[in-house]
Amino acid sequence: MVHRRLARVAALIFCLAGLLWPAGALATNTRVGISNYEWTIKEVHINLGEKVTWEWLGPDLMHSVTGVSPNAVQWDSDAGKSVPMHQAGDEYTIQFDEPGEYIFECKMHSFVRGKVIVSDVPGDPNSNPGPPLPLKIDLTPPTMGEVKLAKTKLSGTKGVHMNASISEGGKLEAEYFRLNSKGRRVYNGYQEWGTYVGINNLRLAARSKHFKARPGRYLAVLRATDEANNTSKPLTKSFVILG
Repeated sequence: MVHRRLARVAALIFCLAGLLWPAGALATNTRVGISNYEWTIKEVHINLGEKVTWEWLGPDLMHSVTGVSPNAVQWDSDAGKSVPMHQAGDEYTIQFDEPGEYIFECKMHSFVRGKVIVSDVPGDPNSNPGPPLPLKIDLTPPTMGEVKLAKTKLSGTKGVHMNASISEGGKLEAEYFRLNSKGRRVYNGYQEWGTYVGINNLRLAARSKHFKARPGRYLAVLRATDEANNTSKPLTKSFVILG
């Protein structure tokens, strides 16, 4: 008899809990990533009073979260801008205090879109949405290892053979500075090469449209840039073009 009474009490408590905390109330604040020209969750379900946080994950970042349904036009992550601009890791949060279906899209790419469906069940605006979503963009700059010139005193305008060890493919840029009689730098042109991972065989200081290669003392400032537009620390090489 005691066991039966305990079972009935437990069942009653369970039923009351169901009335006080409906199943829909299990929804929480939600994170949505924007990456590869789409939302990571295209249809977001939350409860009344809860929040949605959009995160720009990359590699594509020129997207907005702009309300297009009549109940959402007051929200725009890039208000006043015709071209949305964001950094990887940027966030935009909206708290929804009315039930309904809210539709959003990017003002530049209408196919980057989704909806937020808000129930009429009171939710928890302080619930934990979880940690930030992992970025999908390369933020690590390339590194340049050993850079060797075949010689540092050059005759003529054909430049000098250079080996440059680079950790990522992309491009290598050289800014040329001529050193005046006081040793001060005077900008004198630039050169650019496409690069790959490993040792690149290039020709530094050759005459070109952007570098006249006149006699004098020079300093070349080298920077490697990868395909994600990350740039390495500068490295300098000195050389002399003889008269």
